[in-house]
Amino acid sequence: MSRSSGVLSATALTAVLVLSACDRAAAPPPAPQAPPFQAISLIGDTLRTLPLSAETRTKYEAQLAEARKAYEHTPTDVDSIIWYARRLGYLGQSREAIEVYTRGIELYPENPWLYRHRGHRYISVRDFDAAVMDLEKATALVAGKPDEVEPDGQPNAQNTPIGTLHSNIGYHLALAYYLQGKFDKAAEVAQREVNAANNDDRKVSMTHWLYMSLRREGKDSAAAAVIAPMSRDMNIIENHAYHRLMLLYKGILPPDSVLTVGPQGELSVSDASAAYGVANWHWYNGRQAEATALWRRIVGAGQWGAFGSVASEAELARLPKDTTTAK
Repeated sequence: MSRSSGVLSATALTAVLVLSACDRAAAPPPAPQAPPFQAISLIGDTLRTLPLSAETRTKYEAQLAEARKAYEHTPTDVDSIIWYARRLGYLGQSREAIEVYTRGIELYPENPWLYRHRGHRYISVRDFDAAVMDLEKATALVAGKPDEVEPDGQPNAQNTPIGTLHSNIGYHLALAYYLQGKFDKAAEVAQREVNAANNDDRKVSMTHWLYMSLRREGKDSAAAAVIAPMSRDMNIIENHAYHRLMLLYKGILPPDSVLTVGPQGELSVSDASAAYGVANWHWYNGRQAEATALWRRIVGAGQWGAFGSVASEAELARLPKDTTTAK
């Protein structure tokens, strides 16, 4: 073989290797593997598909397809990563969402948005310890930095985002502590977020969890003080369930005006949150039987992605076993 042919062969081989590498780089990332189930509930139930209406499922699947296309086109773009994972989460595909966020964190280990969103989905799969770790990491990453408005995945009626990066980290961290039964830590974070709230939606949502935490700590006077500023005429865009709960806690509204259900008696995500608040109101006012029955009803409704449902599971899991399983 001549020297020139050897050089040509080496050049051709190099070209093949380069093209092969380009093909691998251009290949879209694989879709996350669908697990056999999403989680085991805190009381031992297997959690699978979210009970979405046909209309909602069609809408969410179309949004997911669009996000998946963007992710395949720019798989290292942080916005593509986040929106693809968020769309998976809306369909109840929390494990798949966590996998995508984890891919993003491997690329951007100092990006607080990724930890904020993955922490949320760890709550969905009942891994509260992992959620706290992510949300504490996000808190550290944003410390001393300007806040940013968080775009809504499902915009409200006024198409006005009410949350920010900082506030959503705080909300989910307070919730994760609460679900762990660490009511003192939950109250500390919730109080910080109440103080920082710049709109009434944020005020009522964080005051709700602050009030709940204080009542569970037996700090009834402090709890009464935090809801004192709540009133009927607040400017609420989205968090109407939390607002009605504030008025219930103050004695302005009766419980049957707070707890609403669908035509078949079903609970929506917001209804589950409201129902959990009503159940807790019964509990710390000495009506444990009513509280327990409502917690069971919330869990039985199947809206396992709703925070009210997660919290109801946590309450039932804390009860003695014979009480939890009683009919």
